[in-house]
Amino acid sequence: MSDRTILAARFLTGAGWDTASHAPLAGDASARSYQRLTINGRAAVLMDAAPAQGESTERFARMARWLADHGYSPPALLAADHAHGFLLLEDLGDDLFARLLAADPSREAELYAAATDFLSDLHRHPAPDFVAPLDASGLAELTMLVPKWYLPGIGEPANPTAEVLPDLIGAEFARLGDGAVVTSLRDFHAENLIWLPERSGHARLGLLDFQDAVATHPAYDLVSLLQDARRDVSEMTEAAMIARYVRANGLDPAGFGAVYALLGAQRALRIAGIFARLTLRDGKPHYLAYLPRVWRHLDRNLAHPALGDLARAVHESLPAPTPERVQRIKDQCGRHPTL
Repeated sequence: MSDRTILAARFLTGAGWDTASHAPLAGDASARSYQRLTINGRAAVLMDAAPAQGESTERFARMARWLADHGYSPPALLAADHAHGFLLLEDLGDDLFARLLAADPSREAELYAAATDFLSDLHRHPAPDFVAPLDASGLAELTMLVPKWYLPGIGEPANPTAEVLPDLIGAEFARLGDGAVVTSLRDFHAENLIWLPERSGHARLGLLDFQDAVATHPAYDLVSLLQDARRDVSEMTEAAMIARYVRANGLDPAGFGAVYALLGAQRALRIAGIFARLTLRDGKPHYLAYLPRVWRHLDRNLAHPALGDLARAVHESLPAPTPERVQRIKDQCGRHPTL
């Protein structure tokens, strides 16, 4: 048995779940792993987040408590070993938004309206003081993933315009942003939302993967929800949900739309860099299947009239992920621990 297996067994013994059966659950792009445990008709989820791999169960637990205190539905914390990176969590079930929508696409408006209204409610609470800000400089830094990983991955040399894209993102956010700051769960999309119809109000949204929450612009999580890298959201639904959020919060549609497009472009660029890194460094090439969708999001956002300078810079410096270029990234899978 590996050291992690031994540590997990000790943790579960202490929590009274040592005789439970185990079944793996789908993970995410992080180093965390999850198992569903069942014993005597009860179920729970074991999160394994090794501190040696940069993970922190304390961040998850702190944010989960904050969300629960405000009436929302993160998984309840049943037991914790922060020193070794284990949590035992409430099992919220299998009704992921992504799964429900795959089974019945006609529910798109209903489920996305519930998620949009959740964000409106979340954003009425001051951001907790323990989350880090994601400001212009932070958004710029995250965009560095594109020249660092995407360009080398497709076999393109560095170029001066690509190198200054992060600075341009930061400058555009400083120009277009209105100073609004709210709690952002960051990975707020259909794979991280569970429908809990037996609960009431905004507690009907079961929440996953919020340990990296930040304080940033209100449009950030709305973009994450409506420009999902993993599934298509109809443009009609996207427009309706933006209008719904703007109306509920008394915002200027034009100003909010410009920041939404900018953050959508920033997010698409960051994700392109992340997917290249996941393949080149971590040996996880399956994320590249989502890259064409992400690039379509990028192009739509860059078509916003407020983003002319950024659009020109991106189109001059970043070749699109054609099938041939995506294959070049795949061909180098796992061969670049650093770049």
